[in-house]
Amino acid sequence: MTDKKIHVTQPFLPPIEEFLPYVQEIWNNRYLTNGGPLHQRLERELADYLGVEHLALFNNGTIALIAALQAFDLKGEVITTPFSFVATTNALIWHKNTPVFVDIDPVTANLDPAKIEAAITPRTSAILPVHCYGNPCDMEAIRDIADRHGLKVIYDAAHAFGVHNDEGSVLARGDLSTLSLHATKVFNTFEGGAIICRDAEMKQHIDELKNFGIVDELTVKVPGSNGKMSEIHAAMGLAQLNHIDACIARRGEIDAAYRTALADLPGLIALPKLNQTRSNYAYFPILVGDEYPLDRDGLYDQLREVNILTRRYFYPLLSDLPMYADLPSADPANLPIAGDMARRVLCLPIFPDMSDDDLARIIEAVQAPVKAGQPAMQPAQ
Repeated sequence: MTDKKIHVTQPFLPPIEEFLPYVQEIWNNRYLTNGGPLHQRLERELADYLGVEHLALFNNGTIALIAALQAFDLKGEVITTPFSFVATTNALIWHKNTPVFVDIDPVTANLDPAKIEAAITPRTSAILPVHCYGNPCDMEAIRDIADRHGLKVIYDAAHAFGVHNDEGSVLARGDLSTLSLHATKVFNTFEGGAIICRDAEMKQHIDELKNFGIVDELTVKVPGSNGKMSEIHAAMGLAQLNHIDACIARRGEIDAAYRTALADLPGLIALPKLNQTRSNYAYFPILVGDEYPLDRDGLYDQLREVNILTRRYFYPLLSDLPMYADLPSADPANLPIAGDMARRVLCLPIFPDMSDDDLARIIEAVQAPVKAGQPAMQPAQ
């Protein structure tokens, strides 16, 4: 009999009896969207939980990222990473910016600050780093570069919900940070997103941008879009917020079990958790090296055969996609670290409802090629 399928991530759903009272409240007050009472409550409670002062909810993380670019009316080029989800650069194209790719750090998988300065031109207006897998970027170095060149810094923090370093929430850094609250994320509202900003004036501007640019019944100030989160999505967030600490704790247990079980396997490297006083354990990425019996795609295929569905996250590189491959900065010779990591990375399943039996089955499947005594892969010539 084939084992059940284990996906790389599965959304956490709070008990239905906790969700339904919020739905009843929506039915009672007849407020479905446009910044209703549940939306306002979730904004306040999320800001308190995350340790930030100003947070604006959105219908998804991509619209939040586009609105963040629009908030500063950014022109020209924006320096970013090729090692991310496609929404990062798609948002730039939607805002008529040109992505400029810079290579990543081989340990953190984040934008390498040492490579940023050489990519700055007179047309550069901002830096768009990504806290990859929830690991914080070198924010101090990036801020120093941005200040010296008069650039904005907008963090794509889609993976960084709840992550803290020595200075507190990583979401409070940069000029703006954006979150994804998609169903696959550590904390979700079915679909959703958010922008974290520094002051009330910017929060008001962002709220106008997500509501068509409307200021009042007679005034439309800017060409905004419809980025509002509905009350039913806010209800999901409020119900889930009661469980988020337990969800993160369970993710931490799974992360620790993986690290212990896979530590001595030749050719497998689990990316470290660095510069964090609090992690969210959003993903469990491993790099498959030449000493492992299978290459990355071979391991991916073998796990699929036993219904363990992993993800090559991020592969292909953004710079290899047809709409970006012709950019000068997309030349693979400029991005050797990102290219190598994209060929080797594999994210193992991690989600709070994962059972111990499923965890053991995944670990056994990853260990199996080594225990079977298969020869190691030969390095490419």
